[in-house]
Amino acid sequence: MDRDGTIIEDYEDELWRNKTEPIFLVGSIEALEKIKQKGYEIIILTNQYLIDEKIISIEQYQDFTDKFIKRIKDNGIEILDVFYCPHSRESNCSCMKPKEGLVKKSLEKYPEIDLKDCFIVGDSLCDVELGKRLGIKTFGIGVGKKEGEVIIIDSLGDVASYI
Repeated sequence: MDRDGTIIEDYEDELWRNKTEPIFLVGSIEALEKIKQKGYEIIILTNQYLIDEKIISIEQYQDFTDKFIKRIKDNGIEILDVFYCPHSRESNCSCMKPKEGLVKKSLEKYPEIDLKDCFIVGDSLCDVELGKRLGIKTFGIGVGKKEGEVIIIDSLGDVASYI
């Protein structure tokens, strides 16, 4: 699952400099709860090129992420893990979505995961493209074209009705 624009507010790159608290999208906490109730574990996969591009520091990212996880935990929801790509957009790394590096890292750490039982949800074309590359059910929040396993939805809250 993507983080920014999917679970919490997303901002133009420069505005992230001053963001210290996650603002959860309406209904996103309840959606996470429903997804967990249906038996799914939640792994966050997030591109954070802002780190390598010096818009935010790794410490800012970690502090923000700690607050994000705490807020979710305070609502009784456990996130299995968070994987992030800190590399710049120009770095051509293997972990920036839509490349599969973050998924590979998660599968190395959790070898019991079977991708055919998984789905991806995100608000950008790179999230949709990653799902298509993996050949798994993909939910695009207002993005993508309905093709194959891609389902276009309005918000994270819509996912529960499809799984």
